[in-house]
Amino acid sequence: MRVLNQRAVLDRLRDGGPATRPQLAKDTGLSKPTIGQALLDLEQHGLVRPIGRTSAGPGRSAVVYEPNPAAGHVLGVDIGRQRIRVAVADLAGSVIARSDERNRCRSATALVRTVRELVERTASDAGLSPADLVVKVVGTPGVPDPRDRTLRHAPNLPGWERPGLLDDLEAELGAGLVVENDANLAAVGEQAYGVARDVDVFVCLTVGTGIGMGIVVDGRLFRGAHGAAGEVGYLPYTGQSEEDGRQRGQVEAAAAAESVVALAKRRGLAARSAREVFAAAKAGDGRALLAVRDEAERLAFVVASVVAVIDPELVVLGGGIGSNTDLLQEPMEAALRRMTPLVPRIVAGELGDGAVLSGAIAMGLRSARELVFDRRGSVTL
Repeated sequence: MRVLNQRAVLDRLRDGGPATRPQLAKDTGLSKPTIGQALLDLEQHGLVRPIGRTSAGPGRSAVVYEPNPAAGHVLGVDIGRQRIRVAVADLAGSVIARSDERNRCRSATALVRTVRELVERTASDAGLSPADLVVKVVGTPGVPDPRDRTLRHAPNLPGWERPGLLDDLEAELGAGLVVENDANLAAVGEQAYGVARDVDVFVCLTVGTGIGMGIVVDGRLFRGAHGAAGEVGYLPYTGQSEEDGRQRGQVEAAAAAESVVALAKRRGLAARSAREVFAAAKAGDGRALLAVRDEAERLAFVVASVVAVIDPELVVLGGGIGSNTDLLQEPMEAALRRMTPLVPRIVAGELGDGAVLSGAIAMGLRSARELVFDRRGSVTL
């Protein structure tokens, strides 16, 4: 019962914000002596802390308590083909250290080592060691397969699909490691901190070096039977080709970064990257605008395929390409209206290139808050 009382008090402080003992008694239904004992236990274990006293109103002032954000810390890692991002956050979700580095690794071994070094440096910047991090969440392209401890469907990272990769990551980063698909984490991030707050059914379409989708149904991340829900890059695609009239393949080859460059070249614009194509389109270049329209139509095909099955309230666009919503939204919606009567609202993600990292922190916090309580709050029994 003592532990249950502690949990009730801590949950109230986490959900409802700082409060005094009388407020906690009123909100939880527990007696004031019970509240006092629970707060004493929680404070002894570093899970709550006093932050001041009330000053308004008649009578004696009361001590105000809040959850102690320094009671534990979580790690978020975003491993992308172009960049590696790392952040350490306290239990309040405040990021206290962050690193961002270009990914120059040409092998899985080098990438695992680089991630470990970046994690160690970021933890040190936060005044911590990796062992102090209660939960570590790594976002990466691909689908974790627990059977052979590898990642499936991650062709854009050299060697990243080798058997035992998950064991290698855990050996370098330590216990408490969670590896999750990056598009899934982008969806979690937008749900926790971004444009999809309070939305129960939505998809987050990330388009960059590759293409992926995080799916949230009834407020929960939907992974499917084998974790591959949202691997929309494997959708079969048939489009127009100047050479033979038709082009067959998969959506990722037709709509990710390299294809944007190819579309621009087909329109007569020499561009070295998708970034250059969109920059030219924003400057009003007609050839670039046509290439962007072609890209929007291909992304509309992806959305139309998913909408008929999921019926999302919202489609959130993200990633290096998807974030160009100002250029993509209108032609995507026009193409969708030609394809289907089911046209959801299409919006830009609010978190930009921090969506995956934010999702990793949000996912880590859910577990870390419980683990910290279980490890340190129950010893008062």
